[in-house]
Amino acid sequence: MFRISRSKRLAIILSTVLSVLAFSPPLSLQAFAAGKTVTAVMHSDLRVIDPIFTPAYITRDHGYMVYDTLLAIDANFDVQPQMADWKVSEDRLTYTFTLRDGLNWHDGTPVTAEDCVASLKRWSKVDGLGQRLMNVSASLEATDAKTITLKVKEPYGLVLQSIGKQSTPVPFMMPKRLAETPPDKQISEQIGSGPFKFVQAEFRPGVKAVYDRNAAYMPRKEPPSGTAGGKVVKVDRVEWITMPDAQTAISALQSGDIDFLEGAPVDLLPTLQKNNDIEIRTLNKDGYQTYGRMNFLLPPFDKVEIRRAALLAINQKDVLDALVGDPKYYKICGAIFICDTPLASDVGSASLVKGDGISEAKSRLAATGYDGTPVVILAPNEWMLKPQPTVVAQLLRKAGFNVDLQATDWQTVVSRRNSQKPINEGGWNMFFTTTAASEMMNPLVNNAVNTRGKNGGWFGWAEDANIEQLRDAYARASLLSEQKKIAEEIQKEVYDQVIYIPLGQYVGPSAWRKSLSGVLDGTVGPLFWNVDKSK
Repeated sequence: MFRISRSKRLAIILSTVLSVLAFSPPLSLQAFAAGKTVTAVMHSDLRVIDPIFTPAYITRDHGYMVYDTLLAIDANFDVQPQMADWKVSEDRLTYTFTLRDGLNWHDGTPVTAEDCVASLKRWSKVDGLGQRLMNVSASLEATDAKTITLKVKEPYGLVLQSIGKQSTPVPFMMPKRLAETPPDKQISEQIGSGPFKFVQAEFRPGVKAVYDRNAAYMPRKEPPSGTAGGKVVKVDRVEWITMPDAQTAISALQSGDIDFLEGAPVDLLPTLQKNNDIEIRTLNKDGYQTYGRMNFLLPPFDKVEIRRAALLAINQKDVLDALVGDPKYYKICGAIFICDTPLASDVGSASLVKGDGISEAKSRLAATGYDGTPVVILAPNEWMLKPQPTVVAQLLRKAGFNVDLQATDWQTVVSRRNSQKPINEGGWNMFFTTTAASEMMNPLVNNAVNTRGKNGGWFGWAEDANIEQLRDAYARASLLSEQKKIAEEIQKEVYDQVIYIPLGQYVGPSAWRKSLSGVLDGTVGPLFWNVDKSK
């Protein structure tokens, strides 16, 4: 899929190179002078650079370059110290975090506990786990320059897991003056304490993002594991280059114009496999769930009967065939909390999995009195994000929907999906995204089942008091049998109200030139610490 002619491919490569040179003529000389430079094509171009403002993975990955975290999750999903160690009182009501020595912001000022308290408070306003943590907290304060004290009203088993949360939104630490920015506004500077420094002067949204090694960063002594351990930077510079066309990126990797490709399309793998200079590996072994989300505030999906008709029209196989192609790399799965996990269930997923609901979708849609209101679907042009909206638009049209498929880029989707305005003022009806399976495995981490509506809910702003009560019950359940029962009730309600539409699971290989070494596996990333490059 997505094949283009040789002449067009060469034209795109030339256009990409000329764009970079036109924006910043001296970059090639700067990169040469810097020493070891890794050039990567990520799954999307970077435009939004505040990792609390948006949960987009590309912005999260940017965050891990620039910022650090108090705690981190290792490869075994255990919480580990990162910027801070911790102690818990015997009654489990007081958590004391102590910052380790040698922590400084990129502007040279020391990291303080006040900075970290402000950072946690900003993060907690937009993250589901953070919101729940604040709900059970009696106080959160800096008791001295290096000590953060958190007191909870009652024992709560997810304190450390929440603060160590490794994916979007990540509780990244930033200076207090930046952390006091309201979370619905972007911060004005990129000043972190992490292993890389963002080169603002060379940032060209949609073209290029550049990171220099933070020479003053003091990594932990432990080996890297997950997002924990020593973040040892072995190269001088990392450059993210935007190439929205898959074939163009593959050609650039083979020619050595880039070093790393985050998402190698499965149908193009045979080409890469013939090249002895290329290594191919799946970094996230747990894979991803891809899914669609409707806007509950605007017609026509403000009516549950119309949402149900749309659900019946959609099937996972068509989407996965277009997105992935090879069944070896995908799984048809109706479990909203991921197949082959303790909470897996097939309740409510029959039409999605079997793909036999189109006839019923037509009759149900007709019975609703649907008046032809256009369904505006946001369709990014990046190859890892384009197939889902394209296929679903075709299926909805077959069912009788009037669909307006609006081509854009992913970062525009990321910005636009924040809007609760009407369609004629930049609103939307449906978008699609993909989340790591590890972030969907239970009702507390799965953002798509956050049904708080406009009051802290996820994009689309579904409001369902029943689900929120069940999520609270899940947080308090201590037995797996109780958790499974609650999770199944949530899944039943999700499908009944069409809170979101799971479109299946898949794994995606990455590819890089063998001149790179030390590329880390994990559910988050790619991470560029520990990576080295031979000359």
